[in-house]
Amino acid sequence: MAEVFGVIGAGTMGNGIAQVAARAGFDVVMRDVSDEFLARGMTAIDSSLQRDVDKERLSREEKQAIIDRIKTTTDLSGLSDALIVVEAVTEDIAVKTEVFRALDQITTANAILASNTSSISITKLGAATRKPDKVIGMHFMNPVPVMKLVEVIRGAATSDTTYDKVRELSEKLGKTPLECQDYPGFISNRVLMPMINEAIFALHEGVATRESIDGIMKMGMNHPMGPLTLADFIGLDVCLAIMNVLYEGFGDSKYRPCPLLKRYVDAGWLGRKTGRGFYEY
Repeated sequence: MAEVFGVIGAGTMGNGIAQVAARAGFDVVMRDVSDEFLARGMTAIDSSLQRDVDKERLSREEKQAIIDRIKTTTDLSGLSDALIVVEAVTEDIAVKTEVFRALDQITTANAILASNTSSISITKLGAATRKPDKVIGMHFMNPVPVMKLVEVIRGAATSDTTYDKVRELSEKLGKTPLECQDYPGFISNRVLMPMINEAIFALHEGVATRESIDGIMKMGMNHPMGPLTLADFIGLDVCLAIMNVLYEGFGDSKYRPCPLLKRYVDAGWLGRKTGRGFYEY
């Protein structure tokens, strides 16, 4: 029997991770709180793989074999045999802590518990379990099937053995694992989010239009998309949550979220997913 790869959450990140793991040959169990969310996740996986079939990068038979390797469940105990479980639920420490406590009860002593968090402390999540040495961060990038990076985050108690296994596993998934320590925002968001926040300040202060700000960063710095477009793609609520983690974690005013970002989040203008952010969709 193939090794079971568990995924908690069937949203954008969760279904992407499940797809990549199944494509690498793992038997995947994807868990979410409702059948509706799971069905939506499987539809997204089907559409993503179909694009590869259409481009002749995958045969119909291969696509079906990948889908057949993914089982869905609303029952957490379906993950009891997993060699690793990657949590990809909402970016909220209370929700994630509850998931880790529950996983700690039902998984084997050797199972690795990983979080796809973009900013929450791996050390804190590990402390909610009886095996903090087996808790680690696996921060995949969106869209998961396309992006090669996995930011691997070591908590204070993460063991070398756990890190080595996760590095090897990431490579099996066709990803490039790069290590960092557990500090607010890790590396990806500690560098990216203040840049996005600064772009929002520039817009807020009337230094330039949204088109100019994005155009200057795209053409001048060779970024594939401008910071305001990227913020809309990520979700302004997510950007604000990460800026708050940085601000609280470091206590440094340079991480203060721009008032305009807060205002847009209050208005429910969260970017692409709501049809309006810094741009209209």
